[in-house]
Amino acid sequence: MKTIKDLDIDGKRVFIRCDFNVPKDEFGNITDDRRIREALATIRYCIDRECKIVLASHYERPEPGKYEERFSLKPVAKRLHTLLKIKNEILMAEDVVGEDAKSKADSLESGDILLLENLRYEAGETNNDESFAKELASFADVYINDAFGACHRKHASIDAITQFFDAAHKAAGFLMAKEINFFSKMLEEPIRPFVAVVGGSKVSGKLQAMIKLVDKVDKIIIGGGMAFTFLKALGYEVGNSLVEDDLLAEAEEIMQKAKARGVKFYLPVDVVAAAEFSENTTVKYLPVQEIPEGWMGLDIGPASIRLFREALNDAKTIIWNGPMGVYEMDRYSKGSTMMSNIIAQTHATTVVGGGDTADVVNRAGDIDEMTFVSTGGGASLKLLEGERLPGVVALQA
Repeated sequence: MKTIKDLDIDGKRVFIRCDFNVPKDEFGNITDDRRIREALATIRYCIDRECKIVLASHYERPEPGKYEERFSLKPVAKRLHTLLKIKNEILMAEDVVGEDAKSKADSLESGDILLLENLRYEAGETNNDESFAKELASFADVYINDAFGACHRKHASIDAITQFFDAAHKAAGFLMAKEINFFSKMLEEPIRPFVAVVGGSKVSGKLQAMIKLVDKVDKIIIGGGMAFTFLKALGYEVGNSLVEDDLLAEAEEIMQKAKARGVKFYLPVDVVAAAEFSENTTVKYLPVQEIPEGWMGLDIGPASIRLFREALNDAKTIIWNGPMGVYEMDRYSKGSTMMSNIIAQTHATTVVGGGDTADVVNRAGDIDEMTFVSTGGGASLKLLEGERLPGVVALQA
């Protein structure tokens, strides 16, 4: 896979697909700009080479064809200007491939930056529409994909657009290359013991990744809602806890495979349980064998935290994907926060899958202590599954 350094971009029009899908609060203020900061190296490289730069990104899931202010990238343009510390304002298009975007793109001078509006305002983006991709491609001479967090999706700005650029005019940005190289090296040549910490709500979203991980790791630690599917497969009564009954056989198969390969498999031994999914209700700290009928586990308990700390003591490489409980509610966030603290304090190479896990680490104040925090939860999961990402395949075509 070529990177931007392999191309001659001096003075050219460059289209950079970024991932500016950043969290905002109810007032529209950006609460975590890490994805914007991670894109700066590629953008600055283009500024230094006097390129005319067109940036594009999606933001959440607006209804195609319908403009809503809350899905606009205008706050991103402001934050980007602040972070880049450049004299010229960043131009903000009022549309994606409409008249305003085209006229502003035509007026760009060397070093200027134009940010297109939310790509998902156009139905052609998620449909991987060729004609929409062709309009996007018309903005530039060179295509750079720096949106690792969106690379697992076969969308127009990721996939279809690349057919309008030959091998000498398309490449990965610095962030994209860093993410792919890091995950590839870690999975192929991990320093052992190699431990996977897997959480989140459902087994179904991570089933293939777990099957692959059993072949690669020395230990697997399971937390979050997905743990109850494994516990039920072992015969435990888990009350109203989240369980995927259709995956009980697969869960048992994963545990059997781990046992056959000598991979140590850890499940919670206690939970924070409640009678209802609410922060304002009575909770109990219970062994997993004693979850009452009608109650549900919403976080791992203190004994599980101690157990997992012991399991991580000798780790040399740790990959973590998925929180240990309903961390968005303060009452059920302690397990995830403690897991973040424990992983941050180890002497291991620590790799955090993006999305919710990165959010947990950020809230816990451990982000600077981790070796690598990915910007893409879904994309990193697909790499763990051994899949080739559409965004990477498109650059190699």
